[in-house]
Amino acid sequence: MEITAKTVKELRDKTGAGMMDCKNALKEANGDMEKAIEILRKKGIAKAEKKASREASDGLVEAYIHPGGKLGVLVEINCETDFVANTDDFKVFVHDIAMHIAATNPIAIDRESVPKEVIEKEERIYREQAQESGKPEHIIDRIVSGKMEKFFAENVLLEQPFIKDPDKTVKDYLTEVIAKLGENINIRRFTRYRIGE
Repeated sequence: MEITAKTVKELRDKTGAGMMDCKNALKEANGDMEKAIEILRKKGIAKAEKKASREASDGLVEAYIHPGGKLGVLVEINCETDFVANTDDFKVFVHDIAMHIAATNPIAIDRESVPKEVIEKEERIYREQAQESGKPEHIIDRIVSGKMEKFFAENVLLEQPFIKDPDKTVKDYLTEVIAKLGENINIRRFTRYRIGE
């Protein structure tokens, strides 16, 4: 099947991947747009994993104030160079993450950053709920584990469904941006302020 410049451009517009990457993905997918997008996503994830070990010592601090002025977020996101830090794609990503934090109020960036006492408290509550409902002991551990997975998905930034596209997590969005910009990027820290809290 012949791959036209128009289809290559369409795929590039949808994914932000390079021209040759789009052409090769379309060839591999025999012109199937959805398959080509999937191929590019897999390659992007592989590229992002390779970049994860590189030091990210540049970046931006974004201040997002929600309309009304009663809620605000400060977030620091790092990349490797000031060149990438000054691109529109990176600035949009940083702004999106600040807005996402304002909307969802995560307790930590990743599971490893959730305070141990919070995890222990949640596990204790879920265990007591399961015991009170009369579940057998061998099932309680599975119930607690399942509820903890849901807890992490709702409260850990990288695991939350991204507010602008709930079909992907914040980590998926981060991976796409790393693949697109070609640098290691990490969400370093954030603080969320709300009047009266």
